[in-house]
Amino acid sequence: MADPAPRKAIRVEGLRKCFPTPDGKSETEVFGDVWFDIHEGEFVCLIGHSGCGKTTLLNILAGLDKPTDGTIIVGDKEIDGPSLDRAVVFQGHALMPWMSTMKNIAFAVTSRWKNWDKAKVRAHCQKYIDMVHLTGAEEKRPSMLSGGMKQRVGIARAFSIEPKILLMDEPFSALDALTRGSLQDELVSICKATHQTSFMITHDIDEAILLADRIVLMTNGPEARVCEIVKNTLPKSRTRQNMHTDPNYYPMRNHLIEFLVNRSKSFRDEISAATYDPRNPPVVEPAASPDRAA
Repeated sequence: MADPAPRKAIRVEGLRKCFPTPDGKSETEVFGDVWFDIHEGEFVCLIGHSGCGKTTLLNILAGLDKPTDGTIIVGDKEIDGPSLDRAVVFQGHALMPWMSTMKNIAFAVTSRWKNWDKAKVRAHCQKYIDMVHLTGAEEKRPSMLSGGMKQRVGIARAFSIEPKILLMDEPFSALDALTRGSLQDELVSICKATHQTSFMITHDIDEAILLADRIVLMTNGPEARVCEIVKNTLPKSRTRQNMHTDPNYYPMRNHLIEFLVNRSKSFRDEISAATYDPRNPPVVEPAASPDRAA
């Protein structure tokens, strides 16, 4: 018997977002007619140039902003505002500076489980502090932590409320390469262990290849659209150290670079060719030729 189809955790249906022009007489469409799904336990990345509305789209997913048109269904319910079932890791750490590591995480935990006693809250927080390798920094305030450590606290805080969906807005973009790589490895490990449904915005192609099961490609804004959805053809066992040795790595990477350099700008020509259905964006699987793969 075939395995049942994975359940859809998120359905983005006909999403459109406009902002008024400075004179207030008209509006500019940032993106429109956006359709895609995210399955339970899946890690999806979104790539696109600045100005295509990536952060705006994530804010709508988080319930922090509202679309002009369209809807987002989480589970079987249309979202209407923020929810503890959707945790967000922002570009900045967004920690409360007067609180310690433990208290920043406990603030989130007690928001979700209001009836827990202090001992249970502390034990739960400690589990996630240990998970992101911050043991010993429990009582340190953000001013005493490095940039990478602050982001670890933000990640621990997001995971601590055990959300159904984790939303990330370029959480490692401001970090040095070594720290970013270390946090990517931790995120891979945590998501594998928890089967966390995740949606992440990134500009980093190699980050997307490492983390994502599928990669959503957005065209340039304004009037951005989903160009296509790329299925990651590298094995799930990939790591930063070995993924470049897989025969599908360079076809995948070259496809994404070609999109960012050329196709993201020329996509309107593809739409005019009447071969594009926004409800069913094309799914591609870049892979090496059989001769090369062998």
